[in-house]
Amino acid sequence: MSFELSVENIKCGGCANTITTKLNALDEINSCTVDIENGVISIDGDESHKTQITELLLKLGYPETGTAEGLKAAKAKAKSFVSCAVGRINA
Repeated sequence: MSFELSVENIKCGGCANTITTKLNALDEINSCTVDIENGVISIDGDESHKTQITELLLKLGYPETGTAEGLKAAKAKAKSFVSCAVGRINA
């Protein structure tokens, strides 16, 4: 089963690398790809685990579009910068 998530703060290949590394490590996901330009993650896995996946993405700084506002959005953006840098280093 496949589904897509639209997320915020994806800026580059480093962001995509972090996201794919973390999501592909989950047993519930067979694979995932990141469309950097459109901020969309395509996931091949069980959609019943969507909540777990979106919570992990929020912790990484990539909240599902429209779910983070105000201070929560600012915190997510700051985390995404760190995640982006880590992804670039690991790439």
